Amino acid sequence: MFYRRGYIGKKNPYLHSACIIKIYVFKSIICCEARKGVNLNKKIVFYLFIFSVIERFCLPPDAKVTYKDATGTEVDAEIFSDLIGQGNVVLTVFSDNEFSDSLSYISEKSDASNSSSASTVILDEVPNKRQRKEDTSALSAKQLVEDVLKLKSGSEAVLQEYQETETLTDATRRQMINTLVAHMIDTHGQLPTKAIREQYALGIVMLFPSLRDPYSKKGYEHFYDAASNTGYIAWRMKTVHRKIRRGSLLLDSPHDISQGGPKCQRATNFEGQLDGDACREAMSLLSHTTDKSLIFQKMRETFQHRQKLVKDPGSSADILSTFPRFLDTKGLVDQDFTLLFDAETSSRLLQKWDTFFRPNVIKEAKQLTSTAELSQLLLSAECPEGSDLHETIYDQEMASLLLLIHLLPPPPGGLKSPKISACDAAERLVVFHKSCCSLEEHLKNNQRQHPYLLAVGRQKSKIDHFYITLDKHLIPCQANRSLGAFDELFKAHFVFNLCYDSALVNFYTFLQTTVYNIDVGKMKESPRVRDLRARVLNQTVTLT
Repeated sequence: MFYRRGYIGKKNPYLHSACIIKIYVFKSIICCEARKGVNLNKKIVFYLFIFSVIERFCLPPDAKVTYKDATGTEVDAEIFSDLIGQGNVVLTVFSDNEFSDSLSYISEKSDASNSSSASTVILDEVPNKRQRKEDTSALSAKQLVEDVLKLKSGSEAVLQEYQETETLTDATRRQMINTLVAHMIDTHGQLPTKAIREQYALGIVMLFPSLRDPYSKKGYEHFYDAASNTGYIAWRMKTVHRKIRRGSLLLDSPHDISQGGPKCQRATNFEGQLDGDACREAMSLLSHTTDKSLIFQKMRETFQHRQKLVKDPGSSADILSTFPRFLDTKGLVDQDFTLLFDAETSSRLLQKWDTFFRPNVIKEAKQLTSTAELSQLLLSAECPEGSDLHETIYDQEMASLLLLIHLLPPPPGGLKSPKISACDAAERLVVFHKSCCSLEEHLKNNQRQHPYLLAVGRQKSKIDHFYITLDKHLIPCQANRSLGAFDELFKAHFVFNLCYDSALVNFYTFLQTTVYNIDVGKMKESPRVRDLRARVLNQTVTLT
């Protein structure tokens, strides 16, 4: 919030002494129903008050200005002095100028002890006090971060990299966080308050706007989220404290604030839903009919009942035997997902991935440390449509999805679930199966608890059929392309009330919130997810 402060002195030809107008002018003032405090000397003449108003609001000298009191009665020079003598009088000023509709003045009775001829106009924008305070805090936070990075040896590279690329690599971001946390601890002690940590996080996104997460409430939660005590700043502080206290964590452990995801309870009140005997008759008919249109109709009419079953731990395991049509009728997963949300949500991945997200994922993946697997995926993801690929490489759609796993690798594991690599995590998303091999044998040896894609074909680059593998059953995918098949796999988590694979939780969460826009602001997200979203959504890449 910017303001200008000054004194305007004008000689009154009808008075022996000068009349001094003290004005505080805020740049954001709009001359429309703005309350102003005015302390006027009783001797001030009406025309001088008019002059003060015109000059204060930069109105033309010939502007037509009228004044009305609280009752709506127009005030002229004759009654003006009587009104202000009463004290606490509100005058509303109307102007025909295009920049001003109306403004209000509060006239306070002059103090008897104040016998000077000076008049003070106090211009204070009360409704904007909070906004001014927030803007000032944001500018202060930005300046703080900038000063730290400029003064700390070696940190100038952070500012330089952002200036050249409008983003920060993972290595540079870690260097920035380490520098800021070290300064925070040196300045505020080993346990800075949440307000201090938020100040540094706010300063980061103010100084580096493209790092702001547009889908989060404040935009900087991936750097520090006070509600869950997570984010890059919190992580770094915990690391520092572990080194100081030999593993003893001084900060509170993050708690799960997630209120979204596949297992979230959602309203499923739809018209035309069957219950009781009618529902049982429809389910019986579904087990025998081969009419595809009738299958889709009865599955739609029993959707609400099916959602109750998948939410019930006692019956969810038998959902495929209760509704066996999932196993031989393509498109039912997509229909249930569309009923659960809407057609627009259901189509977002297929509409946005190739045109926006795939090129940006490729761009980000090129910043990662190169490996043989990563180079192979990049080669495949950038291949023009229709190009001949090596038989061991997936097509560009699947390759770009696997690149996203490398950008959002599995989170740190524990004693029961050790951390795995991004390559191993990719095997939990899609498994290639040669068409000449037995599908039954594959299902027999399958011990996985979470759904995944089974890509069946002669080679990886030419898949004939996709299946969703779930509880040793195969659900045929309606799509014959990688992206469409994965779209159905993602939707199966919501249709059957399934948790994400722990190794792919960051990967799925990014797609859920950033691409499908499901449970934005409700879903618990890691700083990596928020950081990548900020990078992707704040850049534009032309698809070649």
